[in-house]
Amino acid sequence: MSLVATFIDQSWPPKPTFTETDLGDLSGKVTIITGGYSGIGLELTKLLYQKNCTVYIAGRRTEEASKVITTLKSSNPTSKGRLEFLLLDLADLSTIKTSVTEFLSKEKRLDILWNNAGVLGAAKGSKSKQGHDLFLATHCLGPFLLTQLLHPTLTSTATASSVGSVRVLWVSSIVTEFSAAKNVMDLDNLDYKKKDETQGNRYAISKTGNVFIGTEWAKKDFDAGIVHLIVNPGNLKSPLQRNMTSLQRMATNPLLREPINGAYTQIWAGISPTIQLKDSGRYVLPWGRFGQHPKNMAEYLNNIKEGPSKAAQFFEFCEKETRLFL
Repeated sequence: MSLVATFIDQSWPPKPTFTETDLGDLSGKVTIITGGYSGIGLELTKLLYQKNCTVYIAGRRTEEASKVITTLKSSNPTSKGRLEFLLLDLADLSTIKTSVTEFLSKEKRLDILWNNAGVLGAAKGSKSKQGHDLFLATHCLGPFLLTQLLHPTLTSTATASSVGSVRVLWVSSIVTEFSAAKNVMDLDNLDYKKKDETQGNRYAISKTGNVFIGTEWAKKDFDAGIVHLIVNPGNLKSPLQRNMTSLQRMATNPLLREPINGAYTQIWAGISPTIQLKDSGRYVLPWGRFGQHPKNMAEYLNNIKEGPSKAAQFFEFCEKETRLFL
């Protein structure tokens, strides 16, 4: 498919096939949604809580999350689910273990982990607490460490659950089809000292990282019965656009859809019974359907004669950078 056809297909996708009317009772299910108090994450939280799910809303904004929890409890008085706030800063690796310890003090299972949170309009040169590029930290290193720390619980839940029902979602973006086509990822330049990159390219590189991480976890977790999917939720209106310039907003607004559509993409990937263990590692398109991994990245997902694939090397990079915080 050409880039033009890809853009049209993902910007004007077919109607969603799995919505709130298809969601069954989620009583007993425990989920974590990073960034679950705004944008797509908020719409996803609403859908799950209405169906009696236990939802941990993970993020940095305690006050915003508290308001969301109060509002959702008030507007859904018959829900038998639970809403919990989990303080989590993906841009500070030293704090993530504390967040996981807090979660595990309350729960013995985890059915679905939505690595949903993101940043878009970060200021040039923004860094994480550990000095990594902020996009790379928030989209890749933080979620990688979070998933590592939760992995034993995901594994034990998968053992006691129906095959393919325990899932981890990695949120990518349509930008990987375009911006990353010219510069998929230079593993020797992830600090951008050898060659500087625009903020747009840094964002695209981090979203490429999500594709790499998700596909590698899928390989490692197949025998454990955990499904990993990489999701492009769609072009959506979101608080992430708050840092865009007026010109950027003017250019992108006509292409943006309401966040609920992105939530439909996410619940299809996270809950649809049509998805099986054999689908682990696949790429999910708006508003809930399988597509092909971005063409410009396909060659980097499998090992080559010379050694590990670029995806495997990036996975190793994430392991190295997070090892001290396990």
